Amino acid sequence: MKYRNDIRNVAIIAHVDHGKTTLVDEMLKQSDTLDSHVRLQERAMDSNALEQERGITILAKNTAVNYQDYKINIMDTPGHADFGGEVERIMKMVDGVVLVVDAYEGTMPQTRFVLKKALEQHLIPIVVVNKIDKPSARPAEVVDEVLELFIELGADEDQLEFPVIYASAINGTSSLSDDPAEQEHTMKPIFDTIVEKIPAPVDNSDEPLQFQVSLLDYNDYVGRIGIGRIFRGKIKVGDQVSVLKLDGSVKNFRVTKIFGFFGLQRLEVDEAKAGDLIAVSGMEDIFVGETVTPVDQQDALPILHIDEPTLQMTFLVNNSPFAGREGKFVTSRKIEERLMSELHTDVSLKVEQTDSPDAWTVSGRGELHLSILIENMRREGYELQVSRPEVIEKMIDGVKCEPFERVQIDTPEEYMGSVIEALGQRKAEMQDMIHSGNGQVRLIFLAPARGLLGFTTEFLSMTRGYGIMSHTFDQYLPMIQAIIGGRRNGALVSVDTGKATTYSIMSVEERGTVFVEPGTDVYEGMIVGENSRDKDLGVNIIKAKQMTNVRSANKDQTSVIKRPKILTLEESLEFLGDDEYCEVTPESIRLRKQILNKAEREKAAKKKKNLEAV
Repeated sequence: MKYRNDIRNVAIIAHVDHGKTTLVDEMLKQSDTLDSHVRLQERAMDSNALEQERGITILAKNTAVNYQDYKINIMDTPGHADFGGEVERIMKMVDGVVLVVDAYEGTMPQTRFVLKKALEQHLIPIVVVNKIDKPSARPAEVVDEVLELFIELGADEDQLEFPVIYASAINGTSSLSDDPAEQEHTMKPIFDTIVEKIPAPVDNSDEPLQFQVSLLDYNDYVGRIGIGRIFRGKIKVGDQVSVLKLDGSVKNFRVTKIFGFFGLQRLEVDEAKAGDLIAVSGMEDIFVGETVTPVDQQDALPILHIDEPTLQMTFLVNNSPFAGREGKFVTSRKIEERLMSELHTDVSLKVEQTDSPDAWTVSGRGELHLSILIENMRREGYELQVSRPEVIEKMIDGVKCEPFERVQIDTPEEYMGSVIEALGQRKAEMQDMIHSGNGQVRLIFLAPARGLLGFTTEFLSMTRGYGIMSHTFDQYLPMIQAIIGGRRNGALVSVDTGKATTYSIMSVEERGTVFVEPGTDVYEGMIVGENSRDKDLGVNIIKAKQMTNVRSANKDQTSVIKRPKILTLEESLEFLGDDEYCEVTPESIRLRKQILNKAEREKAAKKKKNLEAV
């Protein structure tokens, strides 16, 4: 069998924040790819503004570096399980993976998640223990943890013989020794190991074409772009080819452009062959998992499995009293167009029509997945409302099931009791407890996904910000028949429309936590704070101080109010109750009751109670 010995296809996988994007940057800098005058910005692969701000990778991206006589195609994958759809499909495009693990944190839930996907595809792994320069690094224990994880996930003998490289991506150093003093300013050990250990792709370019689309991109000029790997044969610009659709139908089209990857650029090429990772345009209607073949030899590759969504929320046209004040795109037509355009590139997302023309059910892989879509929309000038996220239930063999997540928590031992108690109330089962000896403990739970909705804020205040929690979808299990999670406290709801005043905020403060600053526009039914009790409370937040001509003894003392708690988008979504919406505009994030009028709200609540009693 012939091989293309000049190419290696590899994916970089890791738990979020373990440094894989920084590692790719260093590999780009230290390869023979970029001109000496090209200056790379930090985390150059994270091109999206949100990725830069949050320091996470949302979309899988590919780059290629030249090293000696080899071209190494590198896929940088997301670490968050919410973007697992991307990770899974990339595993089909490569022959090996570089698993990056933090030298202190060791294996985390998403490490398990991404590694499981790689081992299922029988890919050859290389382990990079990153951040070796940390004073708290414990490389030997981390390598043991990685080995245990490989065994637990059923790795075969070849996969268990993984080579280990120790690196500090941020400093651009690496070495085969776990002694930080032996780090050298080079990525050569990583490059050499990739060339030596990762198999070269098979060269069967004389056989009929098979090209499978694994990722989608969209461009206003050329329309949809299918990114994937050529598994067999060759493809040229101008070729007439067939797309074998997921539903069994066949469409023919002419290849108008082929792009190859070089450094951070996509460059047009005339031809590509087996083993190459390329982008192809000219197909109006192509989807992930579809196979491109010659017109006369239609031979489809197995369809790619895409993880189903586990969480859904309703997106609605904004109908609050302040609708249309701040956004550019506010109509149902514009919002629907934007949601449909997201489906061009995000295959883990589902958008369904509802009975109302102004509302859509949007399903995704998790809170982060959906909140990133909402954040992108508000930055683009859209105005909309969203409901509280809900988990998606499924019937499996006649049993009603719900998604469960594997939760890993690292916390100082003093907060362990309250964490275990809080998760116990949310029906989580503890699977493991590991004391790391330096006052830290690692707790592992299996928890229903609905129990984790809104838990992050509570967890951070419970551990004074010292706790680290990460969770990833595990499996669907029979539904627990109990009310789990949800907000414990009621809301402070404005009973008037106007501007919030310092005087009225001072009088409301003792009732709970206020979310608005003096001078903020509020309307009737808008949530302006969290009640310290479990019932909603109507408050007047716009009342001004009565002016009198009587001087009081403490007249000259200034009024001081506490700093209001301004919620982020994620915190607002976590806070939402069943009868509330989050109103999102380019300028503001507001929480509101679905029924704004207090009397009507009480009437609806009474009616609901009577129906439940029946």
